[in-house]
Amino acid sequence: MKQLLLLFIILTNFTAYSQSYLTHTRVKEAYEEKKDFLEEILKEKGIESFKINILMIGLKSEKELQVWVKHKDSTIYKHLITYDFCSFSGELGPKRQEGDGQIPEGFYYISYFNPYSSFLLSLKVSYPNQSDKILATSKYPGTDIYIHGGCATIGCIPITDDKIKELYVLACMAKEAGQSKISIYLFPTALTDENFSKLSKNQTYLKNIKFWANLKQGYDLFVNNKKELKYSVDAQGKYIFENVN
Repeated sequence: MKQLLLLFIILTNFTAYSQSYLTHTRVKEAYEEKKDFLEEILKEKGIESFKINILMIGLKSEKELQVWVKHKDSTIYKHLITYDFCSFSGELGPKRQEGDGQIPEGFYYISYFNPYSSFLLSLKVSYPNQSDKILATSKYPGTDIYIHGGCATIGCIPITDDKIKELYVLACMAKEAGQSKISIYLFPTALTDENFSKLSKNQTYLKNIKFWANLKQGYDLFVNNKKELKYSVDAQGKYIFENVN
């Protein structure tokens, strides 16, 4: 009886979003396949599936997409799960023009849910952001960067069909819980002091060091506080971060 009541509450909380969520065949199938697993790992964090907010961190060198989660009324995120990139294009460094094959680096959010993707399901990254537009080396910085299923990529983040089902459903749960903006922070690598020192000594990456030093400010803030970042972009394309209290 208790399980039936819980299921009723979950489905009721999905009602508003269900017009674009459970009504889509692919998403409905993903939900039915993955809900038990997702509810289990969320329970381990002390969070109910219809009260979550999520945040993502992508590390290009490590080829990892981390998912962090919190109760919607909390401010502190906890690491939930990490997905491996199953393919990779480009190199370390930001995306600066259309067709360069680069995965972007910077601070973004999920701007579109695509249940009809050629790669099963996909979540669009809000590239180019204001910083990218200012720092682009071409009139056309590019667009259409997604986290998606499959393993083919030109500047996107593929995590396999199996894992995109989980991530997509988690993102839908967060939307239904009232999260208006799902942030995704993309870094060349985990910008620890040690890793940044190694990058700084590599001649190949010297052109990016100033930009990466700026990204490191945001990286350090999140690692130290586990709170969503607040920032703006100045006229030179630099991220200006508010201290997280």
